[in-house]
Amino acid sequence: MEELKQAFENQFGIKGEASFFAPGRVNLIGEHTDYNGGHVFPCALSVGTYAVAKKRQDEKLRFYSMNFPELGVIETELSSLRYVEEHDWANYPKGVIDTFRKSGYEIETGLDVAFFGNIPNGAGLSSSASIELATSVILKDLYDLSVDQIEMIKLSQKAENEFVGVNCGIMDQFAIGMGKRDHAILLNCDTLDFQHTPISLMDHSLIIANTNKRRGLADSKYNERRTQCEEALQALQENLDIHSLGDLSKEAFEENKHLIEDSITQKRAKHAVYENNRTIEAVDKLNAGDIEGFGQLMNDSHVSLRDDYEVTGKELDALVEAAWNEGAVGSRMTGAGFGGCTISIVDQHQVDTFIERVGEAYFHETGLEADFYVVEIGDGAKKLEEE
Repeated sequence: MEELKQAFENQFGIKGEASFFAPGRVNLIGEHTDYNGGHVFPCALSVGTYAVAKKRQDEKLRFYSMNFPELGVIETELSSLRYVEEHDWANYPKGVIDTFRKSGYEIETGLDVAFFGNIPNGAGLSSSASIELATSVILKDLYDLSVDQIEMIKLSQKAENEFVGVNCGIMDQFAIGMGKRDHAILLNCDTLDFQHTPISLMDHSLIIANTNKRRGLADSKYNERRTQCEEALQALQENLDIHSLGDLSKEAFEENKHLIEDSITQKRAKHAVYENNRTIEAVDKLNAGDIEGFGQLMNDSHVSLRDDYEVTGKELDALVEAAWNEGAVGSRMTGAGFGGCTISIVDQHQVDTFIERVGEAYFHETGLEADFYVVEIGDGAKKLEEE
């Protein structure tokens, strides 16, 4: 924070007014279920996006990121908020400001803001939603807006959907907005009903491993999978009174899957239905203190994402299989897929050995170096109290 405050002063020639934080997130189980009206089980991380901000008296908006110093200060005006490719990362905070204003919140003057993120870029730990929620808490505080956390989550998602043009579900913003230390969130993405579930891993650690494979395919394949799931839902609705794949039990799906004529589309729907059921079961296991049972469901999740949803790819599979071979209680890909990260539960006495051996096996298989992060579950987006 000291470096960020100094960077703010250096770039803008004034001192910042207040400091803020929004975490990254990782999804423990429940992948590609959010846009299918199912459940997800994410948690906020202790890494995230830090921000220092100050309100201005004119309409100017100035953004700076310590992560992209080569882009310098990106400037625009409140009256000309639109997506500009050259503005790169700054389109996210711009989008949030634009969405707040269009939703009737009074933001009549501009602001200066400097960001620093310690979420690995492109790893699928939601650096974009993190910067959106950081911007939301800045706006709430500096402009004294009467807006609650759930509304900020919805507005942040809307900004990503409509301003940036990424068709994301609500999970990322929800986990980042509503995170709670040492808890994950069981969220019904259809109704937004949620419960905080204590994560008591006893003598185990959570390890995120980054494949360091850029997710080039993720966006196009993501949209393709969404379309396939929508087609499957339409076919099932011929016979069933449902409004999302998340409404189905495994048994109901098996009885009616013949309605989906295309075999690939049927596999996509199977993943969505089974993964949703798995997620609910996984939380029950955790609440009962059954870490092994939870881990097995993580493994099953990865197999389904590999075989039925087909979004893993060589790198993620190599990293997960190496984790299984080195005794992880559970390991799976997390995020959109085609690169990005895995999440593993590992005996805390084995962490160093696990990282070394899995890293070696992964390099041998792919020629890539993986990065490993032993992570803690942290709080959601908030203003930081000054020391």
